[in-house]
Amino acid sequence: MTSVAVKARVTGRVQGVAFRTWARAEAVRHGLSGWIRNEPDGSVRALLMGPAASVADMVRRMGRGPGAASVKDVLTERTDPEPGVSGFRIVG
Repeated sequence: MTSVAVKARVTGRVQGVAFRTWARAEAVRHGLSGWIRNEPDGSVRALLMGPAASVADMVRRMGRGPGAASVKDVLTERTDPEPGVSGFRIVG
């Protein structure tokens, strides 16, 4: 099973709609590690690390988001895994 690390930037109405809490629960359910945070420009940024198929599925799920969200776009880029990151947490 190939492990990957992806940084994602989610735009649209994604702040104030429990997006980070929803994403953390989804990531934990899929066995991913990383973090998620709100950005000053109204977007949400996340680091997703884990099996390639699980990361890809999480990116797809983030494209829909929780019920109150209105996702415009999910931009992703492959990155190096961040050492010392375990579990999935909300960082801001």
